[in-house]
Amino acid sequence: MGHLNDDGTYVVSDDDRAAFERDGYVHLTGLLRPDEVDELEVVYDRFLRREIDVAGRDYCDMAGDYGRDPSDYSIINVMLPRRYHPAWQGNIYERRTAQVAAQLCGDGMDIDYDQLLAKQPHKDDAVFAWHQDMAYWPDTPDRRTATFWLAIDDSTVDNGCMRFIPATNAEGALRPHAPVFGGRGESHALGTDLLDGDVVVDVPIARGDCTVHNERVMHGSGGNSTAGYRRAYVLAYRSVETIAIERELGFTHSHNDAGEVLDSVGVAEQTR
Repeated sequence: MGHLNDDGTYVVSDDDRAAFERDGYVHLTGLLRPDEVDELEVVYDRFLRREIDVAGRDYCDMAGDYGRDPSDYSIINVMLPRRYHPAWQGNIYERRTAQVAAQLCGDGMDIDYDQLLAKQPHKDDAVFAWHQDMAYWPDTPDRRTATFWLAIDDSTVDNGCMRFIPATNAEGALRPHAPVFGGRGESHALGTDLLDGDVVVDVPIARGDCTVHNERVMHGSGGNSTAGYRRAYVLAYRSVETIAIERELGFTHSHNDAGEVLDSVGVAEQTR
């Protein structure tokens, strides 16, 4: 099992690397210390209170259409927080995940995007449909990906923890995806369906733990039936070459991106 050393380096075990390769995801315990999560939480909650300005659709609800009133959001989504709050760049989470991404994927990895996902209390519809991340992205020669999902709160089945279909990353092709809430101009979310034989694995994790998944594994999450938030902080690493190709295409992972990018499953992203 991976562990955090006294000098602040996180060491991934051989079993962790094997799980990431085989299943498409891995659970890493104790990536951040409690005081380190506390420090991130202060800025995180400033975003939730809208004390930090976020432009346009980069502050939206991932469980509904873009027209939903912010007071009724079920999954508060903040895209690219490091862009809107530059002081966050180089924080402890970024530094430590860079170490782990290199151990899981090799050299040449960098941050492609970051994201905050907060499920509000008592929101049974705060559901992420089953999907594969590659369905959102343009196809590139180097697909190496390590997407970190850090628990700011204990993440449980009741409040909507991550769940995976192990080894779907080994399938020959992506599953067919379609917009969940109408056209891509009305909502960002894509989804796909489970097949007979798919085995769902819920992955509850503690505050300061993370999951790391690749670009092909199917994952999603259920609603939040509890009285508290379920806050997650996402950092996605891809190769430097892949990021350069994305940016040349005008693909920044902002929901405000204009233009059409045809993704790997043929869904035209009119506005992302």
